[in-house]
Amino acid sequence: MVRGLTVRGLVFCAMFTALVSVSSLLNISLGFTPVPISLENLMVMLAGAVLGPLYGLLSMLLLVALVALGLPLLHGAGGMALLLGYTGGFVWMYPAAAWFIGFATARIKGRSVLSFVAMFAVLEVGGSLLLYVTGVPWLAHVTHVGLGKALALGCYPYLPVDAVKAFLAAWIVLPVRQVWPVARIVGRPQAPLPRTE
Repeated sequence: MVRGLTVRGLVFCAMFTALVSVSSLLNISLGFTPVPISLENLMVMLAGAVLGPLYGLLSMLLLVALVALGLPLLHGAGGMALLLGYTGGFVWMYPAAAWFIGFATARIKGRSVLSFVAMFAVLEVGGSLLLYVTGVPWLAHVTHVGLGKALALGCYPYLPVDAVKAFLAAWIVLPVRQVWPVARIVGRPQAPLPRTE
């Protein structure tokens, strides 16, 4: 076992890889664009926020690696053709997005309104806007259109839906972390409380 990794953490990594795969089957085609509305980035948000930066990153790296090897884990398809296709640029960013979300959400404590707003903001940036950094330019490249047209095809129509996903993820994550903090989920031992004499 690699130092610092736990069996429980790796099991949860595999579980979130499977959740992204299953969620990719539930998608809505908008007709005018090759990019469907799906729940994939909602699962990326949850992976980062629930598993933390390391295991969130590993879960999405596992997904990308298995898809690259040809396993049909995204929309029932796999292989390099998918990773180099219309939505490939979004998928490449999944590991970085999960890491960023895990890193940033670790600093959010409590269940106050302010905590919820901060969580929502991190999830929106990491699970939505960050994916557009590589997704939109790659879509422009693959479809041979300008960046403005690619934004209309792969960004603007999805912003309201992504905001709803970030809201839902924040609503799920904050109470879950009160009962199941990241250290407990991935099986990392808690630091002992200081002794008092």
